[in-house]
Amino acid sequence: MIKHSSKCVLQSVFLQSPIGQLQLSGCEKGIHTVTITKETEHSAVTCDDGGVCAELQRCVSWLQSYFSSAQSVTSLPPPPIHHPLLQTDSFSACVLRILQDQVPVGRTVSYRQLAEMAGNVQAVRAVGGAMRRNPVPLLIPCHRVLCSSGAIGGFMGGKGTEMKLWLLQHEGWEPQLRTADGN
Repeated sequence: MIKHSSKCVLQSVFLQSPIGQLQLSGCEKGIHTVTITKETEHSAVTCDDGGVCAELQRCVSWLQSYFSSAQSVTSLPPPPIHHPLLQTDSFSACVLRILQDQVPVGRTVSYRQLAEMAGNVQAVRAVGGAMRRNPVPLLIPCHRVLCSSGAIGGFMGGKGTEMKLWLLQHEGWEPQLRTADGN
């Protein structure tokens, strides 16, 4: 599927994964969106036919590596992202870039910690809004953002809690057990 826009010619591929079907859309400059669906609507698309732009091919390879072994991507450069939101200096773009750059595989951060990292400890709700607007989940790992209480919080508008837990466990995350006195 090819869409024409004023600046980019978008292509899409579908990829089967352990968490459902992924639709990746991008152009020659990078990935625009990653959409996760639980249903299988299309067959998995292979990208070795030469008809798909190099950045989509690179993203498919990166995601296949991630799903094979989450730690394997720590030595791979992430696919470039070219979504208009991330081309701005908005608070949401800042938060998403910090999350991508500073919270590696197997680590988590709270909404409050992410707000602090972005320079505004009062912006916890805005961090949640940035997570909801993340156009490229998995590439920008919003699944690694937890509640300050240690609860995993929502994912995909509350429909993806099990998926978020699977992703965290796939990365080697273990919940921190707290006793009644908070330790």
